[in-house]
Amino acid sequence: MNTEKNLKVAETQQMTVTPMDMLRIAIDKDLPIEKLQQLVELQERWEANEARKAYVAAMNAFKADPPDVFKSKHVKFGNTEYDHAGLDDAVEEIGKALSKHGLSFRWDCEQIDGGVVRVTCIITHVQGHSEKTPLQAGHDQSGGKNNIQALGSTVTYLQRYTLFAATGLAAKEMDDDGGAAGANRITEEQTADLTALLEEVGADTVKFLDYFEIGSVSELPAKAYKQAVAMTEAKRRK
Repeated sequence: MNTEKNLKVAETQQMTVTPMDMLRIAIDKDLPIEKLQQLVELQERWEANEARKAYVAAMNAFKADPPDVFKSKHVKFGNTEYDHAGLDDAVEEIGKALSKHGLSFRWDCEQIDGGVVRVTCIITHVQGHSEKTPLQAGHDQSGGKNNIQALGSTVTYLQRYTLFAATGLAAKEMDDDGGAAGANRITEEQTADLTALLEEVGADTVKFLDYFEIGSVSELPAKAYKQAVAMTEAKRRK
C-alpha cells in the first residue's frame, strides 16, 4: 500500500517538475556550462509561456464581467456633433476592473516622421506578459487649436481609442445609430486589412474613427466597409 502511494507521489512530482528544478539538478551534478545555459533558456521560455497563459486567462475573466463606461462627453464643431466616453471615466472604470484580475495598463507616446503622433496602449499582467495596441494620427487642428492644444487633443483621442481597442470594450450606446443589438461588424480579416490600408496611405486614424463614430476599426459596421475602403483608397490617389 505504501509502495503504491509512494509511486503516485513520485508520478505527481515528475509531472510538476519545472526547468528550474532541472537546473538545480544540473548544478548538483556539475554539468557543463553549455548544458546549464540551455536549461536557463528553457526556463525563460517556460516562464514566458506560463505568463502568456496567465494573461489570456485574466483577460477572459475581465471580459466575462466587463465594466460599464458611458458616453458622458458631448462634442460639437461645425456640422459635426456626437457624444463619447471621457478619457477620465474610461481610465477609472477600466483600470479598476483590470486590477481585479492582476492586469494594469499604460501608454507609450512618441512623435514620428511628419509630425504624426503614435500612442501605444500596453496591458500587462502581474506575471509579466504584456500586449500592445498602437494607433497613430496627425495633430488635431480642428477648432482653431494652437500647436500644443492640437498635440494634446490627438494624444487624448488616441489614448481613449487604444484603451478601448486593447480591452475589447465599447462605450455604452456607441453603436446606437446602427442598432447596437443587430448591427453586424466587420470580420477580423477585414479589420486587419483596413488597419493595414490606413497605415499604408498615412490616413488620419482619429478622423477616420470620428467620421464613422466608432472607437476602433474593429467596430466598423459591415455595411460601411466598402465605403471605408473607398475613402481610404481615395487618399492614396491624392
